[in-house]
Amino acid sequence: MIDALYTGISGLNGFQNALNTESNNIANVNTIAFKSDNISFADQMYQNSIGKGVSVETIDKNFLQGNLKVTSGAYDMAIEGKGFFIVKGDTEELHYTRAGDFRMAEDGTLQTSNGFNVQGINSSIPTILSTDADSTVFTNEYTTFLGSQVIQSNNGTLIENVNVKTTNFNLSAQNDSDTQKGDNYKTKESKISDVEALATAYRSELSLYSTLPIEGVAATNQTSNIAYDQSKFTNSLDSIELVIGTTQYIQPFITDSVSTLKALADQISNTKALSASVDNNGILTVTSMIPGEAVNVSDAKILNGESNVFPAPIIDTTAAITGNGKAKLDVIELALKSAVEAADAKFLRQTTTIDTLNTTNVSDIQLRLDTLSYSDSAFGTPEIVDGVIYISQGDNRFAIGKVSTALFSNELGLNPQGGNLYTATATSGEAIYATNENKILGQTLELSNSDLGEGLVNLMVYQRSFEANSKAVTTSDEFLKTALALKK
Repeated sequence: MIDALYTGISGLNGFQNALNTESNNIANVNTIAFKSDNISFADQMYQNSIGKGVSVETIDKNFLQGNLKVTSGAYDMAIEGKGFFIVKGDTEELHYTRAGDFRMAEDGTLQTSNGFNVQGINSSIPTILSTDADSTVFTNEYTTFLGSQVIQSNNGTLIENVNVKTTNFNLSAQNDSDTQKGDNYKTKESKISDVEALATAYRSELSLYSTLPIEGVAATNQTSNIAYDQSKFTNSLDSIELVIGTTQYIQPFITDSVSTLKALADQISNTKALSASVDNNGILTVTSMIPGEAVNVSDAKILNGESNVFPAPIIDTTAAITGNGKAKLDVIELALKSAVEAADAKFLRQTTTIDTLNTTNVSDIQLRLDTLSYSDSAFGTPEIVDGVIYISQGDNRFAIGKVSTALFSNELGLNPQGGNLYTATATSGEAIYATNENKILGQTLELSNSDLGEGLVNLMVYQRSFEANSKAVTTSDEFLKTALALKK
């Protein structure tokens, strides 16, 4: 009878724990990324084949993924698959969570709702190509967008981010000095059109490079040398001609042959992405300003009135090397920079990288663009793509870091800390960085995996079990009373 009393008490204790566990599950049915607890029981020792009651064997977390909910939160994230976000509080101890309801802290770092700093791999310090060595940050002075691209290589583990802007070359461009006529002379309008043509070529090559990020081969410019016999055009009835692409250039005789050649060179130089000059020997050189681009130079003529003068001028063309990959992109970029500077404007290109395999670089994630030395304007529009955080300002898109995740060999061994946080234990094993092992969704939250219907059913079962065990206790008590009454 005494044994039965203690057996009933063990049942009461066990189902009280079960009631507490299931009540906690139900209470957290709306807690972001909450993982419900599963309680399991085990019978206790036996004596003479009679059991001594029940004990709680384990209370384990159910780490099955909860449903995903699309949100409007700029920094909300959810892990699709296994893994945990890595966060750190005031101490150096790392904590782990599935709750991705993140926000920007006052200091610009990415934090959890309870103030823990989210850990990730930050982008590198920007490498700069700039007109002004002291200008490394995009300021209000840089008003003209030229290009922005994200390039992923090494199976997507290396993320390169390129952003290019200039000052307003439409306002700064001026005609070259008249003393430069005949020697790649450019008007204001032609300088602007040169920049626009090179910018288009640069953006195209940048996009192409993002699809096939290889080192490649450098491109070269096409040059054509045209040898006009200056003794053949000497009076007002004479003229010289040249066809470039589909455009025919005609230059009537001016005062002398050299002046006539220089005037033809100036016509060509004022064509988009072409330049021309005349040397001391009267050789006209035509250069395509876009590296790798071929231009058909043909039909060079000297005319006396309407009659061709023979022999026709000789055209000696050095063909452009088309090139490809990063090497070609770099050459076009330098040509673009030169064209911008020729328009008396400033050029600034920033390049950053995120090496997602470099786990030694895991730290707090900074979101302010001014703190990161990208821009003097701190904020932009955030976007999360598979854990990579992008901040957009106008047409420029900055990749500033990637949120890190971790796996455990035995996630059931993690120690719940409350606040949706866990810590590693000897049972769970050390964290294994899993930055590229799962998918992180932006503007999405994982919901609690606590099943309200199942929880309510379990409560009823535990209630009835508790009542039954309490009946066992009262029945044992009645037996004891009867036994004591026999003594009388």
